[in-house]
Amino acid sequence: MSASNVYYELYRRSSIGVALIDSLDELIKDSKIQPQLAMKILSTFDRSISEALTDKVKSTRLSFKGHLDTYRFCDDVWTFIILDVHFKMEGNEAIVADKIKIVANNVKKPGEP
Repeated sequence: MSASNVYYELYRRSSIGVALIDSLDELIKDSKIQPQLAMKILSTFDRSISEALTDKVKSTRLSFKGHLDTYRFCDDVWTFIILDVHFKMEGNEAIVADKIKIVANNVKKPGEP
């Protein structure tokens, strides 16, 4: 697989990613598919979810305020846990959350120089 075809595996930890992995594990356990096919399916999922979020999600400006509880930087990935968050979006729509987690990856895909 070339560097241009590598995508983050971040979305495998989403609810849909976990459900996919559980289903693939069961299919492997029942000898319905080979592990190599499951890995290919997961790679396709990584690419598809990344492309769908890039192409289909409307970009909206927003600002937020909250209390930074935890932050870390590991393997070129920033993670922030913010408490008592107040979002303000375009059109003055406001949303409040008790706790959010922000995971920010480098724009470059893994393996790119």
